[in-house]
Amino acid sequence: MPTDSPDFRQRLQTLLPRIETPRLLLRLPCSEDFERYAQLHADAEAVRFIGGELLRAPAWRKFLQMPGAWMVQGYAMFSVIDKASGLWLGQCGPWQPEGWPGTEVGWAFHRDAWGKGFAFEAAVATIDWVFDHLGWEEVIHSINPDNRASQALARRLGSVNRGPGRLPPPHEDVRIDLWGQSREDWLARRTRDAK
Repeated sequence: MPTDSPDFRQRLQTLLPRIETPRLLLRLPCSEDFERYAQLHADAEAVRFIGGELLRAPAWRKFLQMPGAWMVQGYAMFSVIDKASGLWLGQCGPWQPEGWPGTEVGWAFHRDAWGKGFAFEAAVATIDWVFDHLGWEEVIHSINPDNRASQALARRLGSVNRGPGRLPPPHEDVRIDLWGQSREDWLARRTRDAK
């Protein structure tokens, strides 16, 4: 069976990690996600804090980072799909390329998904997943000091601002604060919330 056939991709998706929440399906990226991904990366406001706008060809190359990381590292950000509509909403999940300042759970969402709680729902599910499946001892979020929405999400997740951080080249001049929390703090909070 050719690897670019829909049947092959569908079979592969069933073998790889999937997370379901009440409203969302989190799965590995596939080519059908790219149109909405390209829209996200063409929206100056949506990508202001994650590298800026990209034309389609560079967006395609960036899109391929996540499936590549899944194949090489065994983890990367999930595509976040609205179960009701089948629409790609964004990406969320573990991210730790070479030289990264820690074990990150990050996110980026299409503008039409903003303000609906999707990012929180996806982030909770992926933080649970990284602690359960990857054995991480902490999670961080690299957030631009001007990105109030991501700061609010990090706070809602229970993360605290640990101060300025530094990304590896070629992003070493990008201003970030490192937000984060330990596995122990996350599990204690999840236990409290369950009561």
